Amino acid sequence: MMEKNNLKGWLYLLPAILFLGFFLVYPLIDVFIYSFEEGYNSASQTYFGTGLYNYSYVLHDPYFLQAVKNTFILVIITVPLSTGLALLISLGLNAIKPLRNVFQTVYFLPYVTNTLAVGLVFMILFKKTPYSDGLVNLLLQWFGGESIDFIDGPYWAKMFVLCFYTVWVVLPFKILILTSALASVGEQYYQAARVDGTRKNRMFLRITLPMISPSLFYLIITGFIGAFKAYSDSVALFGTDLNAAEMNTIVGYVYDMLYGNSGGYPSYASAAAILLFAIVLTITCINLLISKKHVHY
Repeated sequence: MMEKNNLKGWLYLLPAILFLGFFLVYPLIDVFIYSFEEGYNSASQTYFGTGLYNYSYVLHDPYFLQAVKNTFILVIITVPLSTGLALLISLGLNAIKPLRNVFQTVYFLPYVTNTLAVGLVFMILFKKTPYSDGLVNLLLQWFGGESIDFIDGPYWAKMFVLCFYTVWVVLPFKILILTSALASVGEQYYQAARVDGTRKNRMFLRITLPMISPSLFYLIITGFIGAFKAYSDSVALFGTDLNAAEMNTIVGYVYDMLYGNSGGYPSYASAAAILLFAIVLTITCINLLISKKHVHY
């Protein structure tokens, strides 16, 4: 009887296993093999050797190093900032009784808006043109500041816009998850704490945070993975020639090696993709180890 149940369970899982194997496992293995084939030609399906040259080339390529720098800055700034802001906004929404659903809908609207459309709006807000310095620069000048070219100007200004845009895009989803998590915390815990005379900040640290820690951990993990895979955000703000703008990301570098101006090098693209996979896997494993002490299920 047990063997029949196991067989039935495997039959139910078979479509998902085949799908993941064909579209996830096989491509990963294929990319891993390509990354060691030197001078691979996709048209003739030939290469002239195997080794670590592709990895050496990528790791010494200034464009790849710039992409790694941009990606890490994006991850380090946007993931903690967006998660912290989402938690503060969710706490505020949870405390508001009237029109709570309306406010939640307003905060969620950017999530269902097209990414490129939002990027174009941000470009209009920040970009200097022959006719206008942009709304943000007008505000800076209003308060006595100097006009800054956020799109074609200094590196720090462009990175500020990219981080601002990324936080704006990911914030709604995180607010949705955290408001749901806060709503699931039982009121009896807070009532018991009030009876004991517990302060609000201590209730937050001892009750709220532990109860929503699984949701926070989920958002941090997915935030890291999503930020490392960023590409469309940069394209929406700075166009397709990200290397010239010094705003490329690792995923953008992989795309350029395949289809961009410097395209036609699947071996280099594969090596960069494997390096990105190793980075994301390492950081995810570190987060999993940390979560064993700080996440309460």
